[in-house]
Amino acid sequence: MSIDSLRRSARATVSGLPGGFWWLWLSTLVNRTGAFVLTFLSLYLTQELGHSAWFAGLVVALHGLGGVAGSPLGGFLTDRWGRRPTMVSMHLAAAGCALLLAFVTSAWGIATVVLLMGVAMQGVRPSINATIADLVPAHEVRRAYALNYWALNLGFAIAAIGGGAAIVLGYRTLFVVDAAATALCALIVFLRLPETRPEAKVDAATGEAVAEQKVGILTVLRDAPFRTLVLLNLLVCLVFTAPWIGLPLTMAGEGLAPSAYGVVIAVNGVVIVAFQLLVNKVTDKRSPAMLLTVSSLLFALGTGATALAGSSVAFAATVVVWTIGEMVHVPTNAAATARLAPEHARGRYQGVMGMSWAVAGFVAPIAAGSIVDGPGPDVLWIACAVIGAVAAVGYQTRLRSALADADADAEANGKGKGKGDIVTESVPSQSVPSETAPNAGNPAPEKVS
Repeated sequence: MSIDSLRRSARATVSGLPGGFWWLWLSTLVNRTGAFVLTFLSLYLTQELGHSAWFAGLVVALHGLGGVAGSPLGGFLTDRWGRRPTMVSMHLAAAGCALLLAFVTSAWGIATVVLLMGVAMQGVRPSINATIADLVPAHEVRRAYALNYWALNLGFAIAAIGGGAAIVLGYRTLFVVDAAATALCALIVFLRLPETRPEAKVDAATGEAVAEQKVGILTVLRDAPFRTLVLLNLLVCLVFTAPWIGLPLTMAGEGLAPSAYGVVIAVNGVVIVAFQLLVNKVTDKRSPAMLLTVSSLLFALGTGATALAGSSVAFAATVVVWTIGEMVHVPTNAAATARLAPEHARGRYQGVMGMSWAVAGFVAPIAAGSIVDGPGPDVLWIACAVIGAVAAVGYQTRLRSALADADADAEANGKGKGKGDIVTESVPSQSVPSETAPNAGNPAPEKVS
């Protein structure tokens, strides 16, 4: 492929999206460029404060546990309160937590702050995903999620490189910079991003608001196709999370130095930054069920092959395989969530989907460490391969029809229709009478990621 064709493909990939999306994209890039806390937290706890590796692992797990609570909370606030105020509040809360970590040194204090940071960082994701679905025409939504995910990884790569170089300034300085970047992200959202929460529909004949079906988390989970999508995503997330704990332990068992792991895992970010736009072009307009199936098989193949690797090059090759699966899976899963969600409940659906990521972030590190210490790393990688294959079968047998129908409906009803389209028979959702509006006890009927 020539340079000109690559340039044309890149231009086609980023063109045609509304301005509001690009402000959201910029906020994601800024936020992740300063994301130093999780990257260097374990080193800070062990090397700077002298805590044990066990305590460092517990604190990282608490961050995931906070996300289990933060995701549904963020989803509820996204639909009830609005996308923009939820994003600003959660970003500011995360910034406050990062700042506190620069000064809190007690074990209990650090554990509490990291738990709350998990709530805030996971709580913002439903509002981001719902905003993308609000802003972008239905037939472009998967591309928009992929571009936002590219910004996230580009920012993470910059943070990893910049943080490693700036670590001479001290861990606390990095945490202060993290807080400043997250606060700047909140400022971008506050100043430049419009509120996109869908307006409540009104009856053209009577002029009265039309009551939407009320939905809570249990109502969302009774949506059978979506419940299946969440459970299958949980399986994929477990496989995706396992290498971040199991890979360094496996490589150490092969006698490779920690620096070798740093180089190998950096391949993940490099591949995403370099090839996400190309993957977007190749996968555009493909069947969601097929893409989710292929991505699950890539996860299974990449992690399973880790059991056969014995050199840095071989381990890096396995990372490339499951990273391609990641690039396909994350935006496709988020778009499938948006497809299956009723418009007025996008936040809650994205919040429930986010719980699957958070649960995996809590369970997988503990399970991976236990398996490596017990039966051994080969058992871990074989188990990952089996789980990935099971997920692939599930996408093909349980979701192919449902996702095809949802995709067809979105194409028929939403093509060319974005937030800028004005519907005359609507009123702002805040003005819906209380008896018809979603309420805190029983809200109305949306991954992340």
